Amino acid sequence: MHARSRDEAHRAATPLELFFDLCFVVAVAQAGRQLVHALAEGHPGHGIAGYLMLFFAVWWAWVNFSWFSSAYDTDDWLYRVVTLVQIAGVLILAAGVPRAFTAGDFRIVWFGYLVMRLALVSQWLRAAHGTRGAERRTALRYALGVTLCQVGWLALVFLPSADAPWVFVVMGVLELSVPALAERERQTSWHPHHIAERYGLFTIIVLGETVSAATVAVQSALDEHHDLGTLLPIAAGGLLLVFAAYWIYFAVPIHLHLRSNRQAFLWGYGHYLVFGSAAAVGAGIEIAVEQSAGRTHLSTYAAAACFTVPGALYMFTVWLIHSRHQKRGLAQQLVLPVSAALVLLCTFAGDAAVPAAGVVAALTVAMGVTLTARQGTALEEE
Repeated sequence: MHARSRDEAHRAATPLELFFDLCFVVAVAQAGRQLVHALAEGHPGHGIAGYLMLFFAVWWAWVNFSWFSSAYDTDDWLYRVVTLVQIAGVLILAAGVPRAFTAGDFRIVWFGYLVMRLALVSQWLRAAHGTRGAERRTALRYALGVTLCQVGWLALVFLPSADAPWVFVVMGVLELSVPALAERERQTSWHPHHIAERYGLFTIIVLGETVSAATVAVQSALDEHHDLGTLLPIAAGGLLLVFAAYWIYFAVPIHLHLRSNRQAFLWGYGHYLVFGSAAAVGAGIEIAVEQSAGRTHLSTYAAAACFTVPGALYMFTVWLIHSRHQKRGLAQQLVLPVSAALVLLCTFAGDAAVPAAGVVAALTVAMGVTLTARQGTALEEE
């Protein structure tokens, strides 16, 4: 196993990577489903904390695989088999999400993580075996760091469930530190264009899961003969925001910004909020449907916030870590932050919050397109 070149032309995601992402979305869906149940029952503190913890576990496992594959994907039979083992691990993790969420029992989640991480460690050891010098030491540091962190996650199994949030905070910081410590001597040869594509593809898959969850919620409500006039505005508003989320993310290229580990790591780590908020938008749509049917223990404004808060967080985070690097001029820079604030204000629209936020999202896209077109015209005139 030898490192791939950062200058490799036409580097693109492989079918195996796409299959990997599709299997990961099962765990994302499980976390979102549990979030909906907790919010609908009037337990926002427990629901949000559990969602953030379990989504971190899923997201970080995906990040570990994606950056390793960008540097060392040999696509031979052994690499494929180990990757399939990692997929099996995430499916085990997904099966344990409901028990971890409701009963604080992380044993199945930890075991699924163990399967994934042992496979990842074997990949790093294989990379170390095929290299020498600083590159070999980097691979060995990754293998050691991942192993020690996996041992640290045992605290979730042996400590009381009430301590789980603190365990996640401590272990999360340690996990995020492993790449920085491992690559302090030599940077792995991840491919900027490939990494940008991988993150973009996962964004699409998460948004697709959001649409799927919302569709099931609306269908369930229709099967119970709820008012179509009430459901259509919710469905339309939710769809407008999801369409806008896609448009906003892919409005600018990002691979040219990923020139160093510092830039790439900040961008990559920030996607925890991008992916997490995108998936939570689907939960918010489901809550809005449940609220319209009178099946939640939430107030009207609390139910609206379940949709507007993740929607606003998505817009602001995409601007902060992604879009602002390609924006020119104050007007372009202000579009997404202002729109995020307006989406939050839609919370106070109550039952009309979802369609109102959808309209704001659509207008955001229209404003961005208009400003970009004007800038292009001005450049042509010069």
